[in-house]
Amino acid sequence: MAESEKTELNEKEVVSKNFIEQIIDKDLAEGVYDSVCTRFPPEPNGYLHIGHAKSILLNYGLAQKYNGKFHMRFDDTNPTKERAEFVDSIKADIKWLGADWEDRLYFASDYFGQMYEAAVKLIQKGKAYVSDLSAEEIREYRGTLTEPGREDPGSGRSVEENLKLFEEMKEGVHADGSKVLRARIDMASPNMNMRDPVIYRVAHMTHHNTGDKWCIYPMYDFAHPIEDAIEGITHSICTLEFEDHRPLYDWVVRELEYPHPPKQIEFAKLYLTNVVTGKRYIKKLVEDGIVDGWDDPRLVSIAALRRRGFTPKSIQKFVELCGVSKSNSSVDYAMLEYCIREDLKMERPRMMAVLDPVKLIIDNYPEGESELLEVANNLENEALGFRQVPFGRELYIERDDFMEEPPRKYFRMFPGNEVRLMHAYFVKCTGCVKDESGKIVEVHCTYDPETKCGSGFTGRKVKGTIHWVPAREAVQAQVRLYENIIKEEKGVYNEDGSLNLNPNSLKVMENCYLEPALQKAQPEESFQFVRQGFFCVDYKDSKEGAPVFNRIVSLKSSYVLPKQEEKK
Repeated sequence: MAESEKTELNEKEVVSKNFIEQIIDKDLAEGVYDSVCTRFPPEPNGYLHIGHAKSILLNYGLAQKYNGKFHMRFDDTNPTKERAEFVDSIKADIKWLGADWEDRLYFASDYFGQMYEAAVKLIQKGKAYVSDLSAEEIREYRGTLTEPGREDPGSGRSVEENLKLFEEMKEGVHADGSKVLRARIDMASPNMNMRDPVIYRVAHMTHHNTGDKWCIYPMYDFAHPIEDAIEGITHSICTLEFEDHRPLYDWVVRELEYPHPPKQIEFAKLYLTNVVTGKRYIKKLVEDGIVDGWDDPRLVSIAALRRRGFTPKSIQKFVELCGVSKSNSSVDYAMLEYCIREDLKMERPRMMAVLDPVKLIIDNYPEGESELLEVANNLENEALGFRQVPFGRELYIERDDFMEEPPRKYFRMFPGNEVRLMHAYFVKCTGCVKDESGKIVEVHCTYDPETKCGSGFTGRKVKGTIHWVPAREAVQAQVRLYENIIKEEKGVYNEDGSLNLNPNSLKVMENCYLEPALQKAQPEESFQFVRQGFFCVDYKDSKEGAPVFNRIVSLKSSYVLPKQEEKK
């Protein structure tokens, strides 16, 4: 290969990489770091959502790509909001997504001793002082975007006095809110985060990990760079809202004189159209009983997506398609649905399920007899093999597959019309039976034994094919159909800030009938129900003999993948 061709290929390779990879490549080439170490550091104050999935997979993916290490760390420096329940749910979600931290699971609270020593070091250097101002007074003294801040009256204290007061704070001498430790940086800085930020506060609270050992807790902006430095993180990757915090991050690691300080890099958050991700809104939905928990399938928490039937592979594909950028943008929820359809359509068996049943009786089929029909599990994937489905005189079909007086171009069942029963025979409708209220309770037909599927019959054709399940062997189940919890045409929020909820977001269908093979379906197992969509077994509410199925997604969508993505 000519040298010019090699150069061209290398250039293309660089262009194809996202901006974070380009930074890492440069750091490795210049010897800033000799390896790569990333982390995912959630605060355990709620369940993770689809936006967090992007951060998890990005950090884990970079560690994998550069043959580096990936750390899982709980940023548990605020005991007021953190619970062990959230710790457990976060660990489960990350494992399910496929990110493996191996033996590198950490808690920020494990470093409280080192953080305290770091604060003492800053005091000794004259870079931190104890303040008596209240939170409100600190805000007032901080100034505005156009006016500089004022010096804190406590900033003139000696190193000795600050050390004494900080020790007293640690020993529990001072009440909550009475004193804080502030970094001494620049009250005139154009960046508000650099105007002597608070780095420690008093909080007499029991911590989920350290119990009552501490009554002072570090602030996030102080703790986070220390955690990264202690663990040897090379690239601290976070979302764009922390861009203005980067000077403070750099200040902390510089003043504490870490020999190989980590580098903070920001990327754009993942925003989905017309979904609820805010923790306070989800919490209210849970508390008001509108959803049945943080894992309600109408939400986009990772636990909810898992319960709905999304797969790790589909979310990985979605994150990949979203890409990594520096500018915020929104992604259509339909793209997430596209990813799950693409993942499932070739991998899952195509089963028959009747959600709104009416009985179909084949009058000329021998009473008391039945036969087993061999059915391909997925016509597009031979590897999934075959199953046997019982067929007999009495079946269930969808109620809307029959009409007494059909409109034009209706090719399903109506008196005098012939259709194919999927995988079975041609049947000709002869009429129906109604109850006293006029509701159709039976549809009647006759079948032609010569037309059995697979027999090679070519004598005539029919325009309609409908699915069915055998009445005697059918499995009874509850099926849940979901729509967006938000009224999509009106947006997420009302003018008063409340959520614009869709009253039809959940439709529960009782007494659905499924083919008998679905009796053995396991929690989280998914299937395509022909003509209906993709469904999975709800792991929370299903019981032996009483399965509950969630519709993951319908079969079709108007969403089209952008051409540039199709080529990848």
